[in-house]
Amino acid sequence: MMSLDVDTLNTIRLPIEGIQRAAAIDYDVADQLVYWTDVEAEVIRRARLDGTGVEDLISRQVGSPDGIAVEWIGRNLYWTNGETERIEVSRLDGVSRKVLIYEDLDRPRAIVVDPSEGYMYWTDWGESPRIERAELDGSNRLVLFKESIYWPNGLAIDYTARKIYWGDAKLQKIEYANLDGTGRRVLLDEGLQHIFGLTLLGDYVYWTDWKNDGNVQRVHKTTGENRQVIVDQLPGLMGLKAVTMEKTEGEASPCQPDNGGCSHLCLLSPDPPNYKCACPNGIKLLEDGKTCTDGATEMLIVARKKDLRMISLDTPDHTDVALRIDDVKHAIAIDYDVVDGFVYWTDDENKAIRRAKLDGTDGEYLITTEVDRPDGIAVDWVARNLYWTDTGTKRIEVARLNNGTSRKILIDQNLGEPRTIVLDPSEGYMYWTDWGQHPRVERAELDGSGRAVLVNTSLGWPNGLAIDYTARKLYWGDAKTDKIEYANLDGTGRRVLLDEDLPHLFGFSLLGDYIYWTDWQKRSVERVHKTTGENRQNIVDQLVDLMGLKAVNVQRTEGWNPCVENNGGCSHLCLYRPTGVSCGCPTGMELLNPDGRTCVVPEAFLLILRSNDIRRVSIEPQNHEDLVLPIRDMNVASAFDFHDNRIYWADVNLDTISRAFMNGSGAEKIIQSGLDKPQSLAVDWVAHNLFWTDTGTRRIEVARLDGSSRKVLIWRDLESPWSLALDPAFGSMYWSDWSSESKIERASMDGSNRVVLVDRVGRANGLTIDYQERRLCWADMEKALIESSNMQGDDRRRVISDNIVFTLTLYQDYVYWTDVVAPGIKRANKETGENRTLIHGTNYDRVGIKDILVLHHSRQSGSNKCAVDNGGCPHLCLATAMSASTSAEAPVDLPVRCGCPSHWTLDPDKKTCHPPDSFLLFSQRKNIRRMVLDEQQSPDIVLPLRQLRDVKAIDYDRVGKHVYWIEGRIKQLRRAAGNGTDAVSVVSNRDGLFNPYDMAIDEYSRHIYWTCSQTNTINVTRISDLTPVGAVISGGQPRAIVVDPTRGYMFWTNMGNTPTIERAALDGTERRTLFNNNDIKRPGSLAVDITHGKLYWTDYGLNRIQSSDLDGTNRRVLVDLTIGSIVTMTIYDDHLYWSDSVDKIIERIDKLTGGGRTRIQSGLSQVSDLVGVESMDTSQMKRHPCATDNGGCSHICIATGDSGRRCSCPVHLVLLPDKKTCGEPRTCGPNEFTCRTGEVVCIPLSWKCDGLSECSDRSDEADCTRCRDDQYTCDNGDCVDAKNVCDGNVDCMDGSDERHRCHSTMECTDDQFTCDNGHCVDAEKVCNGEADCTDQSDERQCHESLSEFLDTLLRNYDRRLRPDMGQTTVNIGLIRRRVIGLDTSSGLLTLHTWINMEWRDQRLAVRASQPKRLLELSAQDIWMPDVYLISGVKADEMPLPLTTEASIFSDGTVRYVVPWTFTVPCKVRSKSGWDCRVVFQSWNKPADEIALSPLDHSLAAEEYNGDLMWTVQSVSADSLITNVRDDMEKSRLVFTLVVAYMPSSPPQT
Repeated sequence: MMSLDVDTLNTIRLPIEGIQRAAAIDYDVADQLVYWTDVEAEVIRRARLDGTGVEDLISRQVGSPDGIAVEWIGRNLYWTNGETERIEVSRLDGVSRKVLIYEDLDRPRAIVVDPSEGYMYWTDWGESPRIERAELDGSNRLVLFKESIYWPNGLAIDYTARKIYWGDAKLQKIEYANLDGTGRRVLLDEGLQHIFGLTLLGDYVYWTDWKNDGNVQRVHKTTGENRQVIVDQLPGLMGLKAVTMEKTEGEASPCQPDNGGCSHLCLLSPDPPNYKCACPNGIKLLEDGKTCTDGATEMLIVARKKDLRMISLDTPDHTDVALRIDDVKHAIAIDYDVVDGFVYWTDDENKAIRRAKLDGTDGEYLITTEVDRPDGIAVDWVARNLYWTDTGTKRIEVARLNNGTSRKILIDQNLGEPRTIVLDPSEGYMYWTDWGQHPRVERAELDGSGRAVLVNTSLGWPNGLAIDYTARKLYWGDAKTDKIEYANLDGTGRRVLLDEDLPHLFGFSLLGDYIYWTDWQKRSVERVHKTTGENRQNIVDQLVDLMGLKAVNVQRTEGWNPCVENNGGCSHLCLYRPTGVSCGCPTGMELLNPDGRTCVVPEAFLLILRSNDIRRVSIEPQNHEDLVLPIRDMNVASAFDFHDNRIYWADVNLDTISRAFMNGSGAEKIIQSGLDKPQSLAVDWVAHNLFWTDTGTRRIEVARLDGSSRKVLIWRDLESPWSLALDPAFGSMYWSDWSSESKIERASMDGSNRVVLVDRVGRANGLTIDYQERRLCWADMEKALIESSNMQGDDRRRVISDNIVFTLTLYQDYVYWTDVVAPGIKRANKETGENRTLIHGTNYDRVGIKDILVLHHSRQSGSNKCAVDNGGCPHLCLATAMSASTSAEAPVDLPVRCGCPSHWTLDPDKKTCHPPDSFLLFSQRKNIRRMVLDEQQSPDIVLPLRQLRDVKAIDYDRVGKHVYWIEGRIKQLRRAAGNGTDAVSVVSNRDGLFNPYDMAIDEYSRHIYWTCSQTNTINVTRISDLTPVGAVISGGQPRAIVVDPTRGYMFWTNMGNTPTIERAALDGTERRTLFNNNDIKRPGSLAVDITHGKLYWTDYGLNRIQSSDLDGTNRRVLVDLTIGSIVTMTIYDDHLYWSDSVDKIIERIDKLTGGGRTRIQSGLSQVSDLVGVESMDTSQMKRHPCATDNGGCSHICIATGDSGRRCSCPVHLVLLPDKKTCGEPRTCGPNEFTCRTGEVVCIPLSWKCDGLSECSDRSDEADCTRCRDDQYTCDNGDCVDAKNVCDGNVDCMDGSDERHRCHSTMECTDDQFTCDNGHCVDAEKVCNGEADCTDQSDERQCHESLSEFLDTLLRNYDRRLRPDMGQTTVNIGLIRRRVIGLDTSSGLLTLHTWINMEWRDQRLAVRASQPKRLLELSAQDIWMPDVYLISGVKADEMPLPLTTEASIFSDGTVRYVVPWTFTVPCKVRSKSGWDCRVVFQSWNKPADEIALSPLDHSLAAEEYNGDLMWTVQSVSADSLITNVRDDMEKSRLVFTLVVAYMPSSPPQT
């Protein structure tokens, strides 16, 4: 935002922050505040000119506020909104907002006010452009102009002359007229481009023009003369306002004092008393004409995806007002409580049910757990309950309205996709729609009982539902059949109300005589008469993302039932039924018998685990209440246990162990990796540990209750560990093994003291401990028995002989069980088996039940030392059984031991643990495993890394303790800590630009090197902040990679047509091939032994592992397989390890001798990578020159052989003179094309679309016009007729049709010049100022200055002759008789053009920037001794091939220079004289280091025609000119290149 003084023409940028795209502007002189609209931020703001006091006045539903006007007398603010097609007003502070005009507006733009007369004026440049006028309250609207008008942008009033001015951006005019529309005249219609803003001040009209990079102009307001550009070169100019800053005595306001007596808005009027009172949107004005009501009486509350809107039905404008509620992500259903004034809604993305007042206050989340897709919601305003449907959980639930407590599942069976729900509290019914596989409308009593289907035919997607409580009718809308229907409340008397133009009905409600609905496709809210289907009306249209709606009268409530009084006598939920009150209990409670009204927590109850849910039932046979716990995401559960009001369960389909509170909250997966078939689990309630058996991995494991500190306890001699039971008070665990010799075993809880307790058992399941009687009980599924023994395995008894018993549990005197034949749950005396009772019958089929438990505190009694402060252990506290104890009393001093997570080591203090620092990692497709070669440790464990789908490669950072891996499915490089935390993407690949293949970590400089199979590059990323450093190798097909940061090298396989193994420095320099296709066939994995300086590689083609020294010498074969297939390998300690995909094993040999081949582990499928991690030598880390702050380098630090380091850069940057920092080489000029990505940044614009890809990403050949076969493609991409090529007439705009392919059949004579098109002209006519060649080539290379000559020299060469590798050949013909003129001033050379060149990817890129004189630079920046003259020689009339590898001038001010040397090897040619070639070679040193370097005089002077002069010296401009002039008459042409080195301060001489 700028301020312009029209007298001094000084512009000042106002210090106002946060402006994104200001459009319209106005100023209030009285308060000295500037007001503006921001069309990108969609806000109206104001602030002081000094930038203070910034306020957001209007920030909701602003849309596109293109015009704004301060009404300074009545103190109101007016604005236009082109998106919502409205004109609105508010107080100057933004309150009392009101829509004034909302009909017949298309694209309102500029607005001005005339408060003294009570009018406002605005432009509209929609389909029917016009300028209109209305009174300031929006009444008495009048079109002033609608003819000869197109894009009326700017608008201004001359309050003195009573004229209105406007600018038309399309017609390019400024016009004016009287304020009543008469006397229209054109003020200006020449030289206007695109007028936007317009204003008046004094005698002048001012306007902004978008064209010509933006300017502000003015012209006399009546004559159109004295036109002047006030300011230019200001792109993005929008609105402007001319003001006189001096405060003047203001005009008296009819609204003062006391706002004209108006309660809200006082709007000026042309009629006495010259003002009218008005109300904010949706509010009525009372009969006194001054006071507004407290709010709307009848309204619609509409849910949209991202906000909630209120539409008043009290006023005809039906303006939708967004409620001030934040964080609405995907609102679906909505309802309103008239009693307390809360709006309730469901949010599908937040997965919550929320509420707030209409003004946005008192917002809160009511239900946040076990909510998936809450599609319907209904308020029971009588009993104060809240009902909702959930299509995700397939439930209908209820909770208390005021706080969301006492939550209860009412219906969870036979629901497809329950959608909308409505209530009839007076009659005790609820109604809902279900648009699952069998669409229907259903009814049930408010407690979920008495369920009945009302309608189930001719339905598709029954979305909306509403009750007419007066007429006793049920209405519904169907988005598939496109109908609105209704019927009696019992489903009879079904009729169609409306079946036309209903493309996708969604929200639905009824109020008074009308049905209201939202339509997704039409983006509208409509209504129709509820009985006739007539009087259809659009309430709101063009409102996107419409969802549910509720029509409500906030002053009227209906209905009554006994729940009103004292909650119906119920302690928690009062659920009214037609027969009376039904009290309900929340999850976890039961009704107290016999009163049936009070909910209590029962002493004990049964938990039943089925495949996909957990049910809670009473332990008493007479109580048949069946409650599904609201726990989600159970797929195929196999076992469960409980502790501290939490349920723990294993899922054999997901291979996870999860937990949740019994009310469904706090659900989380605590074990997500390393499980195969988790069969049984048990909670150690004393030490708060979780034990489980896994029949797939054949292990028994333990972890803390949150899944941390996981440890494998038993893994040897287990075939199929099945059922598990714990006895923490005695320090023992028991399990059954379904092996060939099935048995029950016991061990201490740390896995020690293992013994076989009971043998000769069948498949023992449901292992349970009777803690009171000290007996062990189990079900023998083979013998169809329930047996028991004492805790030593003796005194074995048969309790029950029944059908095949599947699971059992104990409580007090009873054993409870299920069998696989008869449904239900049975119980009997636990000792005698008598008094059998079926306590729960056919609701529980015999197959679905997986486990049962009695929940009672006696099931988890007893203690040990782990109960206090976890026994002092930071990880696991594990009780140890006294092996000799046979007492029934728990030992007082039961010993406990501290345990460590798997692979961790217990410290000498016997308490703390430390993680392993030496181990093997190997990856399979969906996991990464760690192996510690210690007989006392489990052989391998799966690291708890989540969401692994296709692991391709792994590595480990010993400094940061992170595992890195490449995820093949999503093409990302990721990392995480070994415990699974801190997981992030290292290379996120969101744009799909990369496909990481392999990686290697430089732990010293904290870099990760990774190859990319998509870009065929080796890239570097910083480990510290995960930012990219850049590519260091480009080209070929780099795949496997390893690094040796101690020596500063990297090694990789190049998998092109002829595979190689290559080595380079860590910055990509010093690149060399170690082995090619003569030595290798198909190289795979690489490994480097830093200690012994050895390189190892696998060869898939030869099925070998070979090694060599790091320079490729001393090559030998270590492993040569005839059977098997080597996948990957690594070096670890003294051995080389590899995986075999055929035998599915990991083996190892001595890394130096190849001997001692040993199998390490078998049964491993799909191993993708193997990494050895050895303990780190911290002293070596400290000695490494790059270990501290990357050696001070900005990008790449490389250790050198002298214990030093050098800094370097990726390929897209260059090293600056400080030899530490990398910088951009340069930017592309106006005559260059910028490559989108890759190493090559800039190429000449003429190279675009020339059929050759100079950009590494080929972007220079993208989006090119391709010519037909009968056309010729010009160099600039244009197409011309092919028959016109070489006809002597230029058809291509760049002349290329007469340049490249035109060759004359005749040869020109010695006194003739050969034109580019092959024609001959007299040599005397060359460079005479007139074109004699038809292609003008005789005047093309006539150089007027040294800089122009050099520019031509370096640009005009045939790139198509260049070789693929090495140097680029440049063919240039020089004109011998033309004198090269040099400009001088004050003894210094003047360069008309800086010539910037850079060598990239075997190509010479050239850029010429704007002319600059050396004299324009500061004198202290030029040190004369560093101006060099480098001279070369060319034989007379010979073409000059030019090759270069040099780069020069990184930017407009030369910071450093790579000087060029010239070698001129000339040979004698028969009859033609001398053949000379000039070669430019890079010295790669700054100019101050090369100033006095001697040149190699390797060529004999006598081989040249004349003396050979090499000059590297300080010269003045005079001597330079003399040299040129002296040599011009001889048989050689002298050409020069001047290079300036400018240090920050002159060196001392």
